[in-house]
Amino acid sequence: MDKVNCYMGIDVGSVSTNITLIDERDNVLDKLYLRTEGQPIESIRAGLNDINNRIGTSISICGVGTTGSGRQLAAAIVGADVIKNEITAHAIASQKVISDVRTIIEIGGQDSKIILLKNKVVYDFAMNTVCAAGTGSFLDRQASRIGISIKDFGKYALKSRIPVRIAGRCAVFAESDMIHKQQMGYSREDIIGGLCDALVRNYLTNLAKGKKLEAPIVFQGGVAANIGIVKSFERALEQEIIIPEHYDVMGAYGVALLAREHMQESSAKTRFNGFDKLNGDYTAVSKECSGCSNCCEIVQIVLNNSPVVCWGDKCGKWSGTAG
Repeated sequence: MDKVNCYMGIDVGSVSTNITLIDERDNVLDKLYLRTEGQPIESIRAGLNDINNRIGTSISICGVGTTGSGRQLAAAIVGADVIKNEITAHAIASQKVISDVRTIIEIGGQDSKIILLKNKVVYDFAMNTVCAAGTGSFLDRQASRIGISIKDFGKYALKSRIPVRIAGRCAVFAESDMIHKQQMGYSREDIIGGLCDALVRNYLTNLAKGKKLEAPIVFQGGVAANIGIVKSFERALEQEIIIPEHYDVMGAYGVALLAREHMQESSAKTRFNGFDKLNGDYTAVSKECSGCSNCCEIVQIVLNNSPVVCWGDKCGKWSGTAG
């Protein structure tokens, strides 16, 4: 039986590592969502081993793309053909689903983004990597604190009749205010409903301030699964919010699309190292370059005591070399 030609996208973030496999028609054949848990090398290895064990014998990897904060690390380990930033990857994925998308709301485990497009080109964007309010990790913590599953968080919000006003500009203040409102006797539903509204206000005030959010509006990232947040956005914007099928892995999907396009246009052979090399002893070490006053911290990936690749310098002296 002939193997199916596939293209792989890997999105390595601080909270999750997402992997997608697409065919030559851009259909998603498989996807994985894994917790990074502070060990990106292990999460990448675990994800690829899982894919290899399930469908590795029936597919042929023809190209690989990486994105996310750990894209350089992932590229060094797997042998990537394309390395792209998150903004580009998310924009490409959204346009594949909704060709005329104008606004992309993306909220993940640790950060949030807004991307604005015009004539299929990104013309403005903003990222919030400082405050945790509204991110997936913050919502997980609040759900655990009040004793409900994060999967039921949105359902409670929809039951709210009079949402409580919650201070949502800061994660610390939001949690403190929630505790205060609980002590005052407000219902769990109204507190959760109020928190969803507060976090949407925070997002629109910080990331969308001064920006015109035009339809179609696509919401992606793990928090898009929270129906309470979705409905709060729809009320605040008075617009329909579109949730794509693969909302949770859109970064990985987007970079897989870019890898497929690059490989088909270049007719080059993929740099993918293969599944067999995943079991090597990968480590990351750092050193300081004293070549100039920048004193850049250089990150070096080592496989079985042999240097593989470096990055982290500002001048390009080390990037892409073994070191």
